Amino acid sequence: MTAPRRTRVKFCGMTSAQDVALAVEAGADAIGVILAESVRRVPLERLAEIAAATPPFVSRVAVLADQGEAEAAPARSLGFTLQFSGGESAQECEALARGAPYIKVFHLDVESGAPDPERCAAYARALWMFDSRVPALRGGTGRTFDWRLAEAAGRARPIVISGGLTSENVAQCVRVLRPYAVDVRSGIETDGHKDAARMRAFVTAVAEGDRP
Repeated sequence: MTAPRRTRVKFCGMTSAQDVALAVEAGADAIGVILAESVRRVPLERLAEIAAATPPFVSRVAVLADQGEAEAAPARSLGFTLQFSGGESAQECEALARGAPYIKVFHLDVESGAPDPERCAAYARALWMFDSRVPALRGGTGRTFDWRLAEAAGRARPIVISGGLTSENVAQCVRVLRPYAVDVRSGIETDGHKDAARMRAFVTAVAEGDRP
């Protein structure tokens, strides 16, 4: 009997080696470092420190938004997968990723924003992530979108779900969509800082959602 597939967990918004240690201890499969404009933006000179703190078998992801080679090059050199969260074209993503796998984020209106199949299809080589769209914010909205909007995409290929996920709702998200992975930032923080208890609770809730 084949074991059920396990949903991967990405903890985003890491700003230090200490954050990474908390994420790894909680059981994260991947950590995200934001290089784009954000309250959790990390300067390029700190990337090496965070990379060194990330053990084998935990993936590193660098989050960009309409940025270029100046940010992509150091991230690539340190083994980070690139996540494109802006309006980058497929050609721009391919050029910056230099043939490596990458993640493309599609932002959906929280109530009615279904994915555009043609636009998504242009990023054929990407791992697709669906996140909530709130005016003036790219990620970190703390709000969920209607997960049913991503059902068709999830049936066709592996997807990642982000936007407003917490330990209270992520199990239901996993049951509805059976995504390849889930991504969280604000849902594992307290007063703007990574919270070890919330991290552990989130991983536990994902595992609960995976159960048949």
